[in-house]
Amino acid sequence: MPLLLWGPMLEVGVREIDTQHRKLVDLANELADAVRAGKGKDVAGKILNELVSYTQSHFATEERLMDLHKYPDATNHKQLHKDLVKTVSDFKAKFIKGEATISEELMNFLKDWLTKHIMNIDKAFARDLKAKGVQ
Repeated sequence: MPLLLWGPMLEVGVREIDTQHRKLVDLANELADAVRAGKGKDVAGKILNELVSYTQSHFATEERLMDLHKYPDATNHKQLHKDLVKTVSDFKAKFIKGEATISEELMNFLKDWLTKHIMNIDKAFARDLKAKGVQ
C-alpha cells in the first residue's frame, strides 16, 4: 500500500508545481516501499538522497515563482521550506553515520508534512499564482 495516494486532493492547479508534487509523492512511496520490503541501507539511502535532492529542487522552483510573482507570504513559506530541508538534512547525516534508520516514524513525518504543506500552504500559494494568470 502506498504511503501517499496522488489525487485531486493534492493538486494545487498549477501545472509545474503539480508535476513536481507528484514526483515527490512517487519518491516518498518508493522510499516507503523499500523500507517495508526490508531492502538494504544502500537502496533506501539512494532513494532518500534522491528525495532530498528533488525536494530542494522543487523548493527552488516554488521560491523562484514566489519572487517572480511577488507572493505576499513568501518569507513565511520559504522559512517552512528551510525548516524541512534542515530537518531532513540532519536526519540524512545521522543515517549516513549509521546513527539513524529509515523507519515508519520518518515515513509518517514525511507523509504528514507533505500532505499538510501541499493542502494548506501550497494551495494558498497556488491561488495567488492563478489569480495572477499562472497555470
